Amino acid sequence: MGELDSTLDALAADDLHALGSAALLDRTAELVRAVNRLRAELARTVRVADLTQAAEHDGLSSMQSWLRGHVRLSAGAARQMVRSGRVLEQLPAVAAAFIDGHVTAEQVAVVAPVVAPENVAAAAEQGVDLAEVDAVLAETAATRQHVHLARVVHHYLSRLDPDGAEPDPAEGRSLTLSKLLDGRLTFRGELDAVGGEKVQAMLESIVQADRPKGDGRTRSQQLGDALVQAADNLLAAGSLPTLRTVKPHVVVTIPLADLVDPATGPGTADTGFGAEISAARARWLACDATITRVVVGPQGQPMDLGRSHRVVPPHLRRAAEYRDRHCVFAGCEAPSHWCDVHHLLHWIDGGKTSLENSALLCERHHTKVHHGFRVERQPDNRWRTYRPDGTEIVLAEPLVV
Repeated sequence: MGELDSTLDALAADDLHALGSAALLDRTAELVRAVNRLRAELARTVRVADLTQAAEHDGLSSMQSWLRGHVRLSAGAARQMVRSGRVLEQLPAVAAAFIDGHVTAEQVAVVAPVVAPENVAAAAEQGVDLAEVDAVLAETAATRQHVHLARVVHHYLSRLDPDGAEPDPAEGRSLTLSKLLDGRLTFRGELDAVGGEKVQAMLESIVQADRPKGDGRTRSQQLGDALVQAADNLLAAGSLPTLRTVKPHVVVTIPLADLVDPATGPGTADTGFGAEISAARARWLACDATITRVVVGPQGQPMDLGRSHRVVPPHLRRAAEYRDRHCVFAGCEAPSHWCDVHHLLHWIDGGKTSLENSALLCERHHTKVHHGFRVERQPDNRWRTYRPDGTEIVLAEPLVV
C-alpha cells in the first residue's frame, strides 16, 4: 500500500498542461483501467471481510455499516460494494476482467441480478450453464458499450423466466431522503402501480380540497403542500406508532432568549432531525405546540433527575437527544428515534437516571455495551468507544482536499 501511495503522489505531481491531447486521452484511459483494478481489489477485500465478519471487531453488524461509519461511504455505495464482492465470487470470468481493469464497477452492478438466488435456481432447473453466461457477460462488458450490457442482461433474465412471477409490491417500493445543508429535504423514490395509486389518491384529495381563488401555485408546489398537509393530519391525529415511549411530533430546540426575541436571523433553532431554522419560524411552530423548558447548569448541561426514576422520562430523553443527536457508538449515526437512552453506570450499580449518566445508543450498540464494549463522554462532550479488550475504536482519518 505504501508503494501505491507513492505512485499516486508521483501522478499528482505531473504537469497535465504540458501534455498534448493524445497524451491526455491515453492517460485518462490508463487511469480508468487502474481505477477499475483498484475497485476490483476493494470489492475482493470487502467480500473476505464480510465473510469473516470483520466488522464485529469494531462492534458493527456488517461491512455495509462499517463502510458507512468508518470510511463515510453513502448507504447506496456501501451496499453496492458488498454486493459486488458477492457477484464476483459467482462470476469468475467477469471477476477476472474486472481485476484486469477491463470491466467497471458499474458494469458489475448491471450483471448482479444474474446471480440473484432465485435466478441461479431457475438457471439450474433449466440446465443453463452459468459458466457460459459468465463468459458472454465478461466479453460483452469488456468490448461493448454500457447500455448494450444492460440489454444482454435483460434479455437473459427474460428468457430465464418468460412468464414472470407475480411481483411482490413491496419489492418495487423505495424512498430515499436527503437533507441539504440549509435543512431542506429532497427525496426520490419509486412505487408499484397500486402503491402509487394510493399515494396519488391521498395527495389529489388534499390538492382538490384546497383550491383558493387566485391560487398561483404550480402543480408541483400544490403536491408538495399536500404532502406536508398529509403529515400534519397524521401527526395531529395521534395515530402514528409510538417512537421510544413518545408519540411522534415535530421537535424544535431554541434558547429562550431567541424564542422571545423578534429578530428573524437564520440558524437560531434546531429541529429534531438536524435542520436549522430561524427564530421566527420556531415562534410560528410554537403557536400550536407544547413548550418544555430545559434548565441547564453552568457547563451548559441540562440538570439531572437523581435516582427517583428508573425509566427515562420523556423530558430527559429530549435532553439526551438534544445533546447526542444520534447513536454515540463510533462509526454509527443511527438517528435518535432508533435509540435507547442507556445508563452509563447501570441503575443496579447505583447509576442515576440523569443526563450526565445517559447516552443515546441504537438497539444493536445498546446490546454491545452490555457485552463488553464501552462508551465514554469526554469533558468536551465528544464520545469515545472502546472494545472489550480496552482498545479504542478510531474512525479513519477524513481525506484532506
